[in-house]
Amino acid sequence: MIIAFIVAAFAYRFAMLAVSIRNEKRLRADGATEYGASVSRWLAIAHVAFYLAATVEGLVRDAPVDAVSLTGFVIYLFGAAMLLVVSQLLGRFWTVKLMIARDHALVTHPLFRMVRHPNYFLNILPELIGYALTLHAYVTLVVGLITYAVPLTLRIRQEEKIMRDRFATY
Repeated sequence: MIIAFIVAAFAYRFAMLAVSIRNEKRLRADGATEYGASVSRWLAIAHVAFYLAATVEGLVRDAPVDAVSLTGFVIYLFGAAMLLVVSQLLGRFWTVKLMIARDHALVTHPLFRMVRHPNYFLNILPELIGYALTLHAYVTLVVGLITYAVPLTLRIRQEEKIMRDRFATY
């Protein structure tokens, strides 16, 4: 059961990465500008490292299916569902990179008004927390989240500045 979860989680992430790459190619072809490439690189490294570390820790621990793993799985599913919601709401503008198109439109859906950065706070953080809990990867959960917080904080600051500079109503 745990192996199936790991495989499914990796497959889901790769599928969403493919969507991101497709959107990125289209945006670049239309003259979009990428910002914070080095932070994007560090976020990607942190994300992959978190997944790999939690996977190894979970396999070494021989993570049981219990209340902790089931709670983690529910949290993970919430984060995965929110990734679908956010990517749908952002449409062709959604990528794992910070890109602004020439015709970039500010998304004003209520979700973006209720939660300042739903992709980070409703997708990524619940996804990582849920993944680690499902695998009983407690060391990864603590160390990984602290490590992940550094590039994520930088990304949010970059995104805030760009959005304020680009959109008067942001």
